[in-house]
Amino acid sequence: MYAVFKRELFSFLNSLMAYITIGIFLLACALLLWFFPDTSILDYGYAELSSFFNLAPFLFMFLIPAITMRSFAEERREGTYVLLATRPLSDLQIILAKYFACVVLLFFALIPTLVYYYSIYELGYPKGNIDTGAVIGSYLGLFLLGKAFTAIGIFASSITKNQVIAFAVAVFLCFFTYSGFDSISKVFELQYLGTVLVNLGINEHYQSISRGVLDTRDLIYFISFVLLFLGLTKLAIGGRKW
Repeated sequence: MYAVFKRELFSFLNSLMAYITIGIFLLACALLLWFFPDTSILDYGYAELSSFFNLAPFLFMFLIPAITMRSFAEERREGTYVLLATRPLSDLQIILAKYFACVVLLFFALIPTLVYYYSIYELGYPKGNIDTGAVIGSYLGLFLLGKAFTAIGIFASSITKNQVIAFAVAVFLCFFTYSGFDSISKVFELQYLGTVLVNLGINEHYQSISRGVLDTRDLIYFISFVLLFLGLTKLAIGGRKW
């Protein structure tokens, strides 16, 4: 399993596309946070990163599918999964190796964004006037959100051999699971059903952790969400004749 993980990770790191994708993500974050007047931290006037954590999920909807789209789609298109399957590894081990490689790459993409925290820390009046605990909670929520989107991307890549289709399906599923349930809940006038639909969506649990409230129900939700889509990936792979 480690060999597959290492191969997958280094194939990302040796690919120019990975650096271009992460570079575009960081550039978009910088433009939205510092230059665009509607979302600029400087125009907002408060020493906090709430605008970044509100915008990041929507940027993730494109960043993560771009990272995961090649995971199985490329293997299927080139016919190399058969060779990979001959190794003494189960389908689940192969899925987990690819999943964790994408998660590590996501972690690398988030590290440079810490410069935003440092900038706000230095610019705050007085210096250091920023809620560090809230920032830590928000980063944890963002990382859990990224892991959930990665599981969706891996699943989308497993159902097609076309990377563009895998990207499009992953973007749609990420958007729907993040915002779709909230939108559907507004259609129903029954309060109980609306609450259930909201709790099914990722946004509710992401916002809860981002407020600095580390609830075990939110952690269980994200773990269950990841396991669900990795399980669906296993079904998609196991039921296909490569």
